[in-house]
Amino acid sequence: MTRSRSLETYLASRQLRWSVERGFEIIGEALSQLRKRDALLAERISEFRKIISFRNVLIHGYGAINHETTWDIIQQDLPVLLHDLETLMVE
Repeated sequence: MTRSRSLETYLASRQLRWSVERGFEIIGEALSQLRKRDALLAERISEFRKIISFRNVLIHGYGAINHETTWDIIQQDLPVLLHDLETLMVE
């Protein structure tokens, strides 16, 4: 959804931001459930605890969401998560 988009486009589109945030909520919840079912597997995912914490911030609304921080997560951390998941899927 954010490929070939800019931070400015992201900031200007409430619908895009909400969609991205919802996606992160789902990812965080999935990792939370994985941790309960297979903690060793969850630990093989980089920063899984931070991902779950970010989900909690989004869900529970601990203060205002910093959209620039969310954008940084999209650009820097999401590719790492995708790589980790692809590696696990091959195994």
